[in-house]
Amino acid sequence: MRAAGDQEEPAADRDGRSGALSRRGMLKGAAVTAGMAAMGLGATRPAHAADAPVRATARMAGTSITMSVVNGALQWSAERNGKTVIDASALGLRLSDGTVLGSDVGVTLNQHWTVHDTWSPVYGRNASVTDLYQEQRWNLQDTASGIRFSVQIRAYKTGVALRYVLLDKGTATIADELTTFVFPDDTTVYSARDEDAYNPVAPDAIPSTGTSSTDQGPLTDLPLTAALPDGRIACICESARLNFPRLMLSSVPGQPGTLSAFLMEHTARGSGPVETTSTVTTPFATPWRAVVIGSTHAELVDNAELVLNLAPATALADTSWIKPGKVFRCELSTAAGLAGVDFAVARGIDYIEYDAGWYGPEFTTTDATTPIAAIDMPAVISYAASKGIGVFLYVNRLALTDADALFGLYKSWGVEGIKLGFINDGTQTMTNQITGWAETAAKYRLLIDMHDDVRPFGYERTYPNYISLEGVRGNEQFPTATHNVTLPFARNIGGPLDYTICYGQSRNKTTNAHQMAMAAVYYQPLNFLFWYDKPSKYANTAGWPGLPWFNAVPTTWDESRTLAGSIGEYVAVARRNGSTWYLGAMTNETARTLSLPLSFLADGTYTATIYADGTPNASPFRTPVVVSTETVTSATTLNAVMANAGGVAVILKPN
Repeated sequence: MRAAGDQEEPAADRDGRSGALSRRGMLKGAAVTAGMAAMGLGATRPAHAADAPVRATARMAGTSITMSVVNGALQWSAERNGKTVIDASALGLRLSDGTVLGSDVGVTLNQHWTVHDTWSPVYGRNASVTDLYQEQRWNLQDTASGIRFSVQIRAYKTGVALRYVLLDKGTATIADELTTFVFPDDTTVYSARDEDAYNPVAPDAIPSTGTSSTDQGPLTDLPLTAALPDGRIACICESARLNFPRLMLSSVPGQPGTLSAFLMEHTARGSGPVETTSTVTTPFATPWRAVVIGSTHAELVDNAELVLNLAPATALADTSWIKPGKVFRCELSTAAGLAGVDFAVARGIDYIEYDAGWYGPEFTTTDATTPIAAIDMPAVISYAASKGIGVFLYVNRLALTDADALFGLYKSWGVEGIKLGFINDGTQTMTNQITGWAETAAKYRLLIDMHDDVRPFGYERTYPNYISLEGVRGNEQFPTATHNVTLPFARNIGGPLDYTICYGQSRNKTTNAHQMAMAAVYYQPLNFLFWYDKPSKYANTAGWPGLPWFNAVPTTWDESRTLAGSIGEYVAVARRNGSTWYLGAMTNETARTLSLPLSFLADGTYTATIYADGTPNASPFRTPVVVSTETVTSATTLNAVMANAGGVAVILKPN
């Protein structure tokens, strides 16, 4: 639906915000009219004088984004409720021949419209997603070269977004993106690269990292969260990254509040060819640069679906086979697989997985078609199927030389999902590899989980079988509670994460209730549980009072509400599946009590089953879980009492 008086959105851009993407390069070819028609942009109008300031603003529910031409140069800025979120910042692309699109331009066409739609994801944080935005679009012409391009800006209630469209028909080779993000004074950004811990620093103090085989400099990965001095918070993400390198952000010497775009030239962990430019076929649209905004830290978490709204709609006609769920990793034997199936049935788990080593040493074995002698794969898969349990198999990237043949083989075995390991995201080639693997997996109706240094870009909307990815410091490193309560406001804003929850694990730096709460706090539609454990550990269920929580908690939701939060300090999230709510609260190394109104509940009474920290132990993982029940209503305020590095998990079931 569109508001009266607004222009019709171009037909070519309605469904999937389609268009290829570009990186560093030189536009070739003329056919300007044909190129514009292909993007649905219509005829041109006379250009404004290059030295006359020109502005266009998109607004939605107190959020605004403005683009301007000042002395011929493109700029942008963003506000929430009249206060600056992004100050005047640069826009532009540098082509491989040195041409800079954005330094001296004229506006040839101005379009605007408002869109209000809703759509239903296959799975997600909510059963229905509202897509409401106002867009402004400029067609522009570079004064020196005559090259024509476009800038699109969108304002949502939940944040803002922008992208570039190369209009001339032909090819383009892009060398760099010149977008900057200028924050207000005294902003703190939460910087992390690869799977490192988050480092709260000033924008100009991002640590210099990298090696001779990776991108080097003061670089941080996305999503990148910025805490503004007045209590507001913003998270920079990307969406609709197709045929384009991954975006990082860099400190800028001499510009204290500024971060600049950096298009990766190496893969994240330095394997594969260096790509200093990216060539694309034009017309072509770059990925969206999204800034998810929260007036409060809790609101930021609830606004994360902006990334999905910017992504292309699903490419799959039938998604009925895509089933989110919980996963248990088995040891590498037939007996362990069979026991894992029984454990999955008993514990409400949907899948078992054989991880690295099931076909031999993963870094020296390039053939992932033959299980080791200890595993009778047909017997395990057959037994799992008879019990309604699916099977995931791990594959290192070295064995992915023919994904089509390999995925087809796994489908013939009865496998339902694949976990891909040591994926080297970063370059244009690797983006295409990742999206290609997801598409090939969908061809065989296989779920896919990408591991190691990968980053989200909304692709789970386009290919919902791309159900999860890592790109997070999870329980392989046993991070701090402070890190864990940073993730909901940072990495998880960009998309699902695969953290691997551990319950009763001696290496945890948190309490067991803290780990339990993750299952509600984190959005992870494919949730690996009991990561380092064997079924025998939980044979005496009386010693593990948290097990019923893991039995019950789902991984996909009808409704989500963030009740409280402060990045790096604490968080509380309630999520509904059917008529039952699941509430998780977590704190950093400071013990605290959160008063949480249950006003989101429907009328009537609910039984609250509360899994809380008992008497704190010097070793947090030894702090016992204490279970209690009480009757509550929407008028109740629940006191979530948490030990240091602790948490609370609550099931709210209607009576």
